Amino acid sequence: MFWLIVICLIVVFGVPLAATIVRREQISIKPAIHDIGIYKDQIVEVDRDLVRGLINKEEAKSAHNEVARRLLAADKRAAIEQGATAASHKMNWIALVIVCLALIGSVWLYTEIGVPGMRDLPLANRLAAQKAIRDARPDQLTAEANAPALDSKADPGFENLIVQLRKAVARNPKDTTGLRLLVTNEARLGNMIAARMAQEQLMAVLGDTAKHSDFTDTGEIMILAAGGYVSPQAEAELIRALSQNPTDPRARYYSGLLLAQTGRPEMTYRMWSTLLEEGPEDAPWIPLIQSQIVQVARAAGIRLSPKTLINPSIEYLRNTTELSTENDAGMIRGMVASLSNRLATEGGTPTEWAKLIRSYGVLGERSSANTVWHDAKEIFKDNPEAMALLTEAARTAEIIN
Repeated sequence: MFWLIVICLIVVFGVPLAATIVRREQISIKPAIHDIGIYKDQIVEVDRDLVRGLINKEEAKSAHNEVARRLLAADKRAAIEQGATAASHKMNWIALVIVCLALIGSVWLYTEIGVPGMRDLPLANRLAAQKAIRDARPDQLTAEANAPALDSKADPGFENLIVQLRKAVARNPKDTTGLRLLVTNEARLGNMIAARMAQEQLMAVLGDTAKHSDFTDTGEIMILAAGGYVSPQAEAELIRALSQNPTDPRARYYSGLLLAQTGRPEMTYRMWSTLLEEGPEDAPWIPLIQSQIVQVARAAGIRLSPKTLINPSIEYLRNTTELSTENDAGMIRGMVASLSNRLATEGGTPTEWAKLIRSYGVLGERSSANTVWHDAKEIFKDNPEAMALLTEAARTAEIIN
């Protein structure tokens, strides 16, 4: 499709412009120059009439003067026309060069940031494929059964302590401190299924007092027990965590991983890029993102340079988001990431899509706003009221006029 557009542009703009330039080069006779030739012939005719006796000397002199006056005026006009013609030819050639450079630049830009070998994949087809992947996902227990076993070697003394800890928890199953210790140490031993079961027991004891970090812990342990796979059960825990704290970076990281596993790498890239910007550099999820984001970007058709993996400073964040504080920036980015994740996985109303477009505009992320705008247009193209709302949001975000 891209190459067809390029060929059409060449045919529509380049060929007619080149033909016009060539044709104008071939037309060399200008009105003033033509008049000069006529006036010179008239002078010759006056001289002939004088020789033949058809006119006297006074009449011949008067005719000479009149034709000479016209000849001088025509000569001035010819000089002006020559200058205008030269300028016109120059501008035509400049326009042709600009068109050629624009076409060459477009081809170069597409080869740099596009994926020439990738076939067209409309949004509706991508969403249908993503839904099929999500619907066919195995549950947590199936994923655990198929996950590779971890090689767990521990000091016999440490293993003995774990045995004692298990017995202590069995005697006091509602001891949250003991359960947390058991979860941590089962995971250290590589007993991820046992750690997951202990975490679920802990969540049952916590009940309504569970914090967002507890839900994130549960989702994380489920994912590790499943060999890095985000099951529907793990996803549910992440959603609970983000509903309490949309800025939770671990939950956002694993939500991005889920999107990558279910056919939406472009959403993963946006979410992980935001996490890279927010930092901090020593956060445990930063190296995980850096090790995977190139592959994610490639799957999304985005070409990255290593420079994009450098974590921006807080000052950079303030300059690009126009927010007054670091906390405000992190909170808003987290809320936007949470909304983006929910719309990508569950869908939403036109108002929510418009809100996401405007939010990216406020953050200065025009590329993300534009991507969401195009996705929303595809989804709500048959809903005039929704399109009016989305169009206004796109104007607010300054991605359309």
